[in-house]
Formats: sequence, structure tokens, C-alpha cells
Amino acid sequence: MTGMANDVSDILPDFVRGARSDAERRAVASAIALPAHVVQAKGHGHAGTAMAMAPLAHVLFQRVLRHDPADPTWEGRDRFILSAGHASLLLYTQLHLTGYGLELADLAASRSLDSRTPGHPELGHTPGVEMSTGPLGQGVAGAVGLALAARRDAALHDARVWDPTVFVLAGDGCLQEGVSAEASSLAGTLGLDNLVLIWDDNAITIDGGTEIAFGEDVRARYRSYGWRVIDVADARDLDVLETALRDGAMRDGQPTLVALRSVIGWPSTAIGGTPAAHAGGFGAEEVAAVQAMLGFAPDAVLEQLVEPDALAWARQAIERGAALHADWDRQRSAWASANPEAARRRAALEAGSAQPGARGGSDPDAGDALALLDAIELPEQGTPVATRKTNGVVLQRLQQWGGLFGGSADLSGSTNVAVPGSAVSAIEPGGDFVHFGIREHAMAAMLTGIALHGLWRPYGSTYLAFSDYQRAAMRLQALMAAPVIHVYTHDSVAVGEDGPTHQPVEQIAALRTIPGLSVIRPADAAEVVAVWRRVLEQPDGPVALVLSRQDIPALTDASVRHADAAAGGYVAWQHGDGRAVAILATGSEVHLAIEAARRLAAEGIAARVVSMPCWEWFEQADEAWRDAVLPPALRARVAVEAGRGDAWHRWVGLDGRVVSIEEFGESGAGAAVLERRGITVDAVLAAARSAIAR
Repeated sequence: MTGMANDVSDILPDFVRGARSDAERRAVASAIALPAHVVQAKGHGHAGTAMAMAPLAHVLFQRVLRHDPADPTWEGRDRFILSAGHASLLLYTQLHLTGYGLELADLAASRSLDSRTPGHPELGHTPGVEMSTGPLGQGVAGAVGLALAARRDAALHDARVWDPTVFVLAGDGCLQEGVSAEASSLAGTLGLDNLVLIWDDNAITIDGGTEIAFGEDVRARYRSYGWRVIDVADARDLDVLETALRDGAMRDGQPTLVALRSVIGWPSTAIGGTPAAHAGGFGAEEVAAVQAMLGFAPDAVLEQLVEPDALAWARQAIERGAALHADWDRQRSAWASANPEAARRRAALEAGSAQPGARGGSDPDAGDALALLDAIELPEQGTPVATRKTNGVVLQRLQQWGGLFGGSADLSGSTNVAVPGSAVSAIEPGGDFVHFGIREHAMAAMLTGIALHGLWRPYGSTYLAFSDYQRAAMRLQALMAAPVIHVYTHDSVAVGEDGPTHQPVEQIAALRTIPGLSVIRPADAAEVVAVWRRVLEQPDGPVALVLSRQDIPALTDASVRHADAAAGGYVAWQHGDGRAVAILATGSEVHLAIEAARRLAAEGIAARVVSMPCWEWFEQADEAWRDAVLPPALRARVAVEAGRGDAWHRWVGLDGRVVSIEEFGESGAGAAVLERRGITVDAVLAAARSAIAR
């Protein structure tokens, strides 16, 4: 259906079909009434989709989804991701009715400070929430990554026991966002048949009917992606919904789109089917009418909208979940007995994985990975090696460990993330890496889903200039503390001849503004290895590893810098007590800083060079360490970095100087562009002398 919104007149007064008892019918009535009542009482929120999709959510949680309310993180569960996160009351209502510990008071408190029911679902905040969602389309792409990881898990360990179905609910807004299209295209190419995307086809957006901006044939688009499409014309028929969802979960080599026609705000006759149903209360009179249609008193209060018999019926989900859980435990035990080696391998991966949702801690089984890092032969001092090349060596070595899984956006050779083995495909779901294609945004969002699966540390790679495409996904990863590794190369105007479109200037500074994202720019091969140790040992959120295209000379004392680099900042070179001037730098500019400091030393000036591969880590370091590296009394400070320098003033202060690039680059040899933009030893020397004089 395109064009006009669906009409409510042909589906009233019956609000549901296919209920197997009056108690079930009343449970569905409660699921519809609660969002309408809560939003009206608060005066804000999103009831329309939560009302219309209540029968669908009921069927999922009561009949189809493999889940256990008593154990929301049970490994054997299916996954449900609410990509249309503004409809959070849809999910919260089911979590209340099925026994996840949410009470009616939690629903009433939704969107309030310190409530367990935030305006959009947040991982780790509410039991039963699988992913933080809200920015439209992110949930779809995250679900694709989760399905990809789950299917790989099953393939590598010869076990359907590790083969959940991933359900994701999206609206028209999600399917208009480019990230969902990118991810859906790849899902079809890879044949992710454990993925069911439910499309709430209500033909309404905030500004009006979808025809104003969304005239395509979505079903045909998904068929062209390689998806199977199941049409459901009636969003209130429980049996039809159940059949569609179960058919969608069948493994037939294709992901499934369940196209579900609905009326937003149904069964409201005054507001339903209109843009007004998207957000805000429907008005006291209309909510009273809706409650009456559903068999409640028009003036019923919240507690009266969940009748005891309906709640008792809905809470049978706890018994159902316990039975499913026990049966799965038996299957897992049988599989482990029959496949001891596969069970051992998987247990080792599971023990060493980093589950998102909580910061801190260490990886108990990272020892093998760290031993592989220690065995890497580092170049001798002065030997020029691009940090992207050393990073490639690291990934090659860590492939033997097996705890990483990822790929690149069609740049594996250029960004040096190519690893041995074969690519994941429709016929080889257990492949060693992923060809994400030229889909930077979807790649980043899919890495979220791989992290949520929990068995591997996901990584994805592209050029730093294209990190702008990925920012929305990275922000969600930071919110969830998901341990995703973004590998960026071609880190400055030193990219050279490709010109300003490919030369990042503002990207490093921009990435540093994302709370919870660690931006890491190592100075040489030894720092690359050192920061990887920290990333593996302390998987406390996403990281952006920023690497050079050009060769960078190896610095001094590589053997003693592991702990120092892991602290985020350290004294890389010093003359005397180093208290005359401090030169701070990252990445390819550290060797410039050292050369400038050597010249100052020749003049008898006690200079120190501070390499700061990661600001965020340095901020987390002990105060004593920070003061030793940057003594508070040392006010003559200079920072040098081949990018925007605004935020460096937090480290150099008002008396300091910043050598940076404040405009776009241009096409030409990398070294020539750097010189033209003022990233030179002479510029650092001039800034240092100015800081000392001041």
C-alpha cells in the first residue's frame, strides 16, 4: 500500500481476532489501552505505533519468541530489536505483562528522570531491551549484524542450538533511512535467513502521508535485495500474525520482510490513521472512547486497565520461558557431549568475549592474544613504517587467536585489514571475515549487532575521512559501551594526491567529542602494538584506531612503552628535567616533536615530548601519572597535530601554542601539503620559543 493511510472504519468494533480465550483477548486489550492512557496522562510520548502494533508484540512475546522473562540474558533466546524506538511503550508493556519485572508504575514514569522506562529503549537500563535504539534505521542494521554473528556462531560450532531468530520491528521512517537500505542489501546478499524484519506499513509520518516523500514499492525493493516478502493485510488477527512470523523464521536461505499493514493509533477513530497519532496525547475524550471500545470503563485508571485474569494469563509467559529454557539446556548439554572440541572452542571464545552494557573489567582469556602481540617483531629505531602496515600485522597475528571478527568497506588491501581465509557468504556462513561493500554506515551499525551477540570483538575499516558516514552508529555504540573497534587509515592531509575530499582535517577532533569513544592515534609501530594490548585487556567501549598511510619512523625505547602508551600519554623523549617546555603530539607528528625538541636541547633548553596516543585514556589515568607527564607548573606547552587544533587548548592552556591545520587540504604530494599547511619542525620550534617567551 502506498498513498493514503489505511482506514479504521472497516475493522471496528472488533479490536482483535484469533484470541484463544477471553483472558488472552483482555491481555491484548490491555496492551492497546496502556500506551494511550500513559501518553495522555503525561501529555507527551508516542502511543500511536504502540497501540497499532500491540497485537503483533503480543503474538511475538506469547507465541513465537523464544525468551525467558526470569532470565533476560539467557543465551538461547531469540532477539527482538525495536528499531522504531520511539514506540518504546510497545516493548515496555510486553515486558510488564510477561513478567520481566517492570510494574505499571514504571510505565507511568516513562520518559521521566531515573525511570526504568526511558523515552527510547536503552541497553542495560531495562531488562529485556536488546539494543539502544531511536535513531531510525539503526536497529535494522544492528539486527543484520546480530543475525550475521549468530549464523556464524551456529556454522562454526556445528550447532543449531546457537541459532536464534532475530526479529526487528521497523516503521516507514526506518526504511527511508539509508543505513537500513545498505544493511538490508547486504543481508540479502549474505542470505541471512535467521532475520525477520517486520515493517509497520502504516503509511504515516510526522509531516503527513508517506506519499509526500516515499512513493517506492518497498516490497519490490526487498525482493530485489534477495529477501522473501510475506504480506499481512490485517494487523489485528493473532493467528495470521503468528503464521507469518513462524513462516518468516523458517530457514530457507533468505531473510524475510513481513509487510504488516496497520493503522497508526488504532482503534482510535478520531486520531487513528493521521499524523497526529505519532506523538502526544489523543485527548481525554478520545482516550475514554478507546478504553470503552476495548471493554474498559471510559474513566478507568491505569491499574484498572490490566485485569487480574488477563495479567495471570499473560504471566504464563514465565512458565513457557522456563520450559523453553530447560529444553534448550538439554539440547546444549547433548550438543556439548557429542561435540566436545566445538564446545571447548566456543567456551573459550565466550569466556574471552566482551559483553556490552557495562564498563570496566578485563578480558580473562586475552592471554593468548597478548602472547601473539608480544611475538611481533618491531622495527629498529628510525625505520620508517606506516602504522596501517603494523596494524595489518597485528590483525594477521590476532586472526590465530580467533577473538576478532570483521572486515572493511571495500578497502581491505588499502587499509591493511586483509586476513587469511574466506569471506562470509550465503553458502559459507562461517567465513573468516566480511566484505561489507561500500557501505560505511551500515558496516558501523552492523558492528554494533556483532558486539551485541557477544562472542567476538568486531572491527571494521575505512578511510578516516569517511568516518563522518558512521557517526550515528558510533554514538549508539558509545551509549551502550559496545566494544567495537573502528580501524581508520589515511589519517591526515598526508593522504596527498587524492585531495581535500579524502584528506581528513576535522575528523579526529570531531570523533573526540563523542562521550565514551576512545580515539587512538599511535605514533609508530611500537605504539600500535601497545594500544592493541590496552584495547584487548580493557574492552570498556568503542575505539577509533587512527592510522597513517605514510611511513613514520620508529621511535626510541619501544620495549618499555607498553604500559606508558596504555596510560594514554607519556614522556616519549626528554632533555634534562624537561621543565622548560613540553611539546605534545599524536601519531605522525610525534617524530616532528622529537626533532624539534632535539634542536631545542642543542640550545640548552630542557624540552620534553609527550606522546598522547589517546586523550580519553590519559584522562582516566591516575592524577599522579598525569602530573608527572605534564607538571602543572610547566605552562610553556605546545601541541602539534595534523588536524583541527581547537580542543588542544585544554592541554596547553592559555599560555600554550597549537600547531594545527585549520582549513581543508589540497591535491598534491602528502609531504608538500603538510609543509604548505604548516606541519613542520620549524613551525613547532617557533611555537615552542613563543610559549617559552610568554
